[in-house]
Amino acid sequence: MATTQEPAQGLDLPLEGVRVLDLSRVFAGPLCGQVLADFGAEVIKVEHPGRGDDTRDWGMRIGKTETTYYNSMNRNKRSITLDLQSPQALKIIHSLLPQVDVVIHNFKTGGAEKLGLGYEQLRAIRPDLVYCAVAGYDASGPEAKRPGYDLVIQGEAGLMALNGEAEQPPLKFGVAVVDLVTGMHAAQAVLAALFRRERTGKGRLIEMALYDCGIMVTGYYGLDALQLGRDPARYGNAHPSIVPYGMFEAADGPLIIAVGNNTQFDKFCRAVIERPDIVEDPRFATNVERAKNRPALVPLLNGMIRSLPRDVLLERMAAAGIPCGKVAGLHEALTSQRTRQSGLVQDMPHPVTGTTPVFAPPYRLDGQRLPVRNAPPTLGEGTREVLQRLLALGEDELQQLQQSGVLTLPSA
Repeated sequence: MATTQEPAQGLDLPLEGVRVLDLSRVFAGPLCGQVLADFGAEVIKVEHPGRGDDTRDWGMRIGKTETTYYNSMNRNKRSITLDLQSPQALKIIHSLLPQVDVVIHNFKTGGAEKLGLGYEQLRAIRPDLVYCAVAGYDASGPEAKRPGYDLVIQGEAGLMALNGEAEQPPLKFGVAVVDLVTGMHAAQAVLAALFRRERTGKGRLIEMALYDCGIMVTGYYGLDALQLGRDPARYGNAHPSIVPYGMFEAADGPLIIAVGNNTQFDKFCRAVIERPDIVEDPRFATNVERAKNRPALVPLLNGMIRSLPRDVLLERMAAAGIPCGKVAGLHEALTSQRTRQSGLVQDMPHPVTGTTPVFAPPYRLDGQRLPVRNAPPTLGEGTREVLQRLLALGEDELQQLQQSGVLTLPSA
């Protein structure tokens, strides 16, 4: 595999030696690239010289070229700028191919081929290339050329119909869940293809569709719908078949109570809300009966829970071994002791703001969290260094390419 940067902080990262060209933008494709970067690959993100990735203009501004949205999907990468409409930029991409293991893009179906970046076109240069194309819909189907947007597919895949309270209209998820899942699935597919390539020497074409992954997100709700022949009921923060299991309001705020079995419910009634008569009622003795008699049980529990302070309930449930937790605000969660101790948010150097917070990778290998080797890059920060190192382009040639609008260079 292609050589890459020095091992980070002495850690043996699994993808050291893998080089990735990330031609994607927005969310699903960049997340795939970020996962590979987290595991040690050198991921070179190719962006438009003027505007960069669309998400550099989404969310809260950080410095001159980054935003919170962009930064959430682009840690551990390098950024180079190339106008892919330019023949000179295409020549640069083709020249890089012999040193590249993986290409990721999310152009509309057919768009990569028009640019000279299709699978067959690039495989002719690098026969063992792992090529991952992310699109909205099945590339071989009638909707292949439709643009894919997370919100549209949340609606089309039935995700909005299963989310929210029963009496409310369909509700989207709080984050772009289809993009998230597609990016993770794409990364899994790339890893599988790289593993297979090590054994066979053969590359692979990977095609990921947002709609396909959106259908997968429906999970057991989707299978329920097929069994029922209709949409299953929506329960909001409650569970469709386990009672009590969901969010409840204590006297001073919300909390999660997840009673997973009959023994836990017995303890909950006796030791937490001090109402043994509830568990002794045959209507509530087993989960099957509790689910059947939910309309009678839940209001009764709500009244008892609402009469007690949240910390008292949490302390009693913890002592009884009942799964529970506080419902935290987002800022509260991100600044909590639990998050700090886990090292999930790290301050990284930034050329304008001094430092910027960056999420750390969620993976731990051999007891160590994978590092944030590079903060999300400023637009084109690596153009000069990457092209000089990999293609031996001289400064005069780079300056000429900048004057032609093919790329932009960071200040020397």
